[in-house]
Amino acid sequence: MLYTITTIIFVLVLLNFILLKFSCNSTKSNYKKNKKPVIFSKGITSLPETEELAPTGS
Repeated sequence: MLYTITTIIFVLVLLNFILLKFSCNSTKSNYKKNKKPVIFSKGITSLPETEELAPTGS
């Protein structure tokens, strides 16, 4: 009985791997990579922090 349970589980696992092998989407990606570097603008804008917060009183 232990032999049959082990055999059934092994066959099911083997069948699962076979189905996984044939069900994978094996399409090749043919997109071209952009080889130009991305240049961000060098101007950094920062807002002046002149506002003072009021005391909360807690």
